[in-house]
Amino acid sequence: MPKMKCFSKEDYLSDQNSEKKWLRDYFERYRKSIFSEASWAKLVQLKELFLNTHEQGRKVIFIGNGGSAAMANHCAVDFTKNAGVRCINFNEADLITCFANDFGYEKIFQKALEFYMDKGDAVVLISCSGKSPNVLRAAEFARSKGNTVVTFTGFSMDNPLVNLGDLNLCVESRAYNVIENTHQVWILAVCDLIIGHAEYPPN
Repeated sequence: MPKMKCFSKEDYLSDQNSEKKWLRDYFERYRKSIFSEASWAKLVQLKELFLNTHEQGRKVIFIGNGGSAAMANHCAVDFTKNAGVRCINFNEADLITCFANDFGYEKIFQKALEFYMDKGDAVVLISCSGKSPNVLRAAEFARSKGNTVVTFTGFSMDNPLVNLGDLNLCVESRAYNVIENTHQVWILAVCDLIIGHAEYPPN
C-alpha cells in the first residue's frame, strides 16, 4: 500500500499563498477591464441612448445566448423595474424552440426582431466572441431597418459583431467569465447611473 504523503504547515501556507497569487492575478483582469476610462464615456452614451429611446416611447431589446441570455433577462428586468426604461428579451422557451424549429436556430433572433422590433427601438446584442451567427443576423436585420445597434463583445475589437454596431463595448480578454461579468457590471452600472444611486430599496 502506498505511503500517504504528510503535508506540513509550511506546505499548507505555500499552497495558500500560491492560490492567493492566482486570485490576485485573476482579479487584476477585472481591474483592467472594468476600470477602463475609455469604456466609461461609452457607458454615458449608452445611458443617453436608453433615456432618449424611452422618451420617444420606444423600447430596448436585449439579446444573447447562454450566459449572455441570462444576462439579457436580468438586465431587461432591472431596467424596466428599477430605471423605468421599458425593455424586452427573447428567452422564453416556447419562442426559442418554435422559432428554431420553424426558421432554424441561426434565425431565431432575426425572426423575433421581425415580430417585435419597432422603429426607434434600441437593440443590445451581447456575445463574448462576437461571432454567434444568430446574433450577427439580428444585428444585420436591425441595421437594415435603421435601428440603433449596441454590442457587448470580448476577445478582440476586430470581431464581426463590432463591425455591425453603432456603439461598441469590448472586453479585450480571452477569459469567458471575465468578459461576461464585465458586461454585466457595465450594463447594470448604466441602470444605476439612470437611477442616480448605487443604493436603493429593493421594492
